[in-house]
Amino acid sequence: MRTLIFTGKGGVGKTSVAAATALRAADMGLRTLVMSTDPAHSLADSLDLEGPLGPDPVRLTPTLDALEVSIYHDIESNWGIVREHFSQLMAEQGVEGILADEMSILPGMDEAFPLIRIKKHKDKGDYDLLVIDCAPTGETLRLLSAPETFKWAIGMLRGAEKFLIKPLLRPMSKVTPGLSKMVAPAEVYEAVDDIFQQLEGVTATLANPLETSVRLVMNPEKMVIKESQRALTYLSMYGMTVDTVVVNKILPVNEDSGYLNHWKDVQQRYLQDVEHSFAPLPIRHVPYYPEEVVGLEKLRAMGRDIYGDTDPSAVLYNEAPMDISKLPDNSYRVRIKLPFADVSQLDLFQNGDELVIQIGDFRRIMTLPTSLGGQEAGQAEMEGDWLIVPFYAANGVPS
Repeated sequence: MRTLIFTGKGGVGKTSVAAATALRAADMGLRTLVMSTDPAHSLADSLDLEGPLGPDPVRLTPTLDALEVSIYHDIESNWGIVREHFSQLMAEQGVEGILADEMSILPGMDEAFPLIRIKKHKDKGDYDLLVIDCAPTGETLRLLSAPETFKWAIGMLRGAEKFLIKPLLRPMSKVTPGLSKMVAPAEVYEAVDDIFQQLEGVTATLANPLETSVRLVMNPEKMVIKESQRALTYLSMYGMTVDTVVVNKILPVNEDSGYLNHWKDVQQRYLQDVEHSFAPLPIRHVPYYPEEVVGLEKLRAMGRDIYGDTDPSAVLYNEAPMDISKLPDNSYRVRIKLPFADVSQLDLFQNGDELVIQIGDFRRIMTLPTSLGGQEAGQAEMEGDWLIVPFYAANGVPS
């Protein structure tokens, strides 16, 4: 199953492009699901449906389904039994109601559960293509970093319950019966372990460019281009492969646009900037339509304009943003592509078997492979768009 993730600055037409992509793929015979993870859902509006979509797939055409994620539905479906256990623990301490429910929500949970749907649909094999209409750029980056954040939080929970709370409370519960309620039943551990395993699968899928691609949607405007450049930096940092850029709302060059003629010239200059800045990524151009792109027929026209006869699910560009190689002296080299990165905002350090990368307000905690066990990071440097991090044996000398 291929997964396409669409993101971009608010107002660039991201939802329309995502819906048009899904419809084009479905019309070409691919079993397709388009889903919105944006809390301010507009997918149903783009499809011109009479009512809102829900968290369960709704059939739109013989090969196209659509849904809008409900975080409350996802938490209840995936975390209900764990939340109930937490609520009982909180009640023992006099904390009840909404506050107890909120305290059972772990960091990254809101964003992680929608992504778990990717793993579930992949395992079921019910779709050929999953198209995700994400929230604007900042929220999308939180979404894509959620599996690592949530896995860290679950790891802390599993460690605390299994190796601290459980061993201490079980003997004490024999003399103080009320404490037995604080020891989680087996089904709670099973639910947590199941989610942890699913998150491992999601992380692997997101990092595989043959399975998952991000597509950046933008307009030919200075502020939008700048934000898209930053998005490409952060997406690469999180190990995500961007396989194309879709430039939307381009005014026709050979037509009189009236008072917009000046803006048309400005757009053409910015289009050159996009071609130069984002090369070698493929660039797709989408015209400015005289009418709002709403409903299946207008979305079909947009899909044809974007992709022509090309399969929308095809891998349009495949360069993984990270690789690890072993050098002849038995040292290792980690390369991470960070285009447009501001080196002054880049922070990097090793914490045991984790490499922590931070650019501005965004941080990635990357678990190092076992081949780097016992190795220590050396002096990092930038080579073009690539961050190079050498790893040596613990004595600091190549083995």
